[in-house]
Amino acid sequence: MSSGSEGKGRKKLLLGAHMSIGGGVHLSLIRGAELGCTAIQIFTKSARGWYAKPIPEEDVLAFKENVKKTGIWPVVAHTSYLIDLGTPDPERLQKSRDSLVVELERAELLGIPCLVLHPGSHLGKGEDEGIKRIAESLNLVHERTKGFRVKIALETTAGQGTNLGYRFEQIARMIELTEEDDRLVVCYDTCHTFAAGYDIRTREGYERTFAEFDEIIGLNRLRVFHLNDSKGDLGSRLDRHIHIGEGKLGVEPFRMLLNDPRFYDLPFIIETPKEDDWDRRNLELLRSLAS
Repeated sequence: MSSGSEGKGRKKLLLGAHMSIGGGVHLSLIRGAELGCTAIQIFTKSARGWYAKPIPEEDVLAFKENVKKTGIWPVVAHTSYLIDLGTPDPERLQKSRDSLVVELERAELLGIPCLVLHPGSHLGKGEDEGIKRIAESLNLVHERTKGFRVKIALETTAGQGTNLGYRFEQIARMIELTEEDDRLVVCYDTCHTFAAGYDIRTREGYERTFAEFDEIIGLNRLRVFHLNDSKGDLGSRLDRHIHIGEGKLGVEPFRMLLNDPRFYDLPFIIETPKEDDWDRRNLELLRSLAS
């Protein structure tokens, strides 16, 4: 299966960073515009808390107005790091499911097309059981959000600890076991997949990796890329992002991704460390790689 973008010219490079929502979700777009972003990622609430007050109506209106004003689109949302749909702990599992429903509601309210989710961890209960619990969780969450347009983007992980989603087969199995599988898409993180053992540093490795992704999951499921260099080596299972070109991946994989016609319509988001003026520097480097 293909993404259907082969041979298409690029209308606009969709490139940006994860932006703060401090002071209101609508201000993320202003911050993104200041960096020259054409797409951004946000949390719709605190990433470290389970619950949040509803988004004020005036902030929702201001957010939608700022989308028009800045021309930044798409905006991608990312869930709280607390959510774990694979945990065997009943209390944490229920909190995770409830919290994901809230996050979907907030994304739907803002008109955001996809919500990136780290699938979950099996915590020693085994990968098969963990994957089944994640799919069961997704089914229950979908049941509570009937008719929503926002899709959940399962993020490829590094496989640190007992985290699931570090093999394409695991993501494919989660999708297969989810009843409304048309509501699931995928976020490809360059640091995570490299740390999990997928080597895209050479043209041969790059083509092999995406051929494998296409065969196992389908490129039509891809909705967003996280562009992060990796502090850990190939197969290290270390989830540590570093600035573009400063890690074990180097610059070439990002050049290949940004110039791959199959991905022209997809947003590329950096999640590199928030130090000094590094967002601007990383984005400038990436722009220079895109022909």
